[in-house]
Amino acid sequence: MIIEGYAALFGVADHMRDVVRAGAFRASLARRTEPLPMLLEHSRKSLAGHWSETLEDGRGLFVRGEIRDDMPGAGRARRALARGVDGLSIGFVPVIAHKGARGRVLEEIDLLEVSIVSLPMQPRARLTLARGLIRAVA
Repeated sequence: MIIEGYAALFGVADHMRDVVRAGAFRASLARRTEPLPMLLEHSRKSLAGHWSETLEDGRGLFVRGEIRDDMPGAGRARRALARGVDGLSIGFVPVIAHKGARGRVLEEIDLLEVSIVSLPMQPRARLTLARGLIRAVA
């Protein structure tokens, strides 16, 4: 199953009032030699696949990846998507951040993973495509 969407949007405050600046992921993505993990709800035990494409564009951090059946969290991830879960959330370490008018401004981020989540910290960080999804029949 191929899924894609925006894991972070530039210039948009999240529920903690963090704002990610354009270019914040550039150095981290350039350093990455391994595929970026796709987790469910930030749980390392729920590895569902990897994000094969991660790029910054004018809107934010776009990700595309595959839920792989040979991964321990694949079944749970598929079931979550079938229930309508479509949130994305970044697992990161701030490298350069400063206090803004209302919260932190994240200038550089070390990206560790991107998770499929039911309640994203940034409300508009959502999947835009889930190809191969078969919705559960109630």
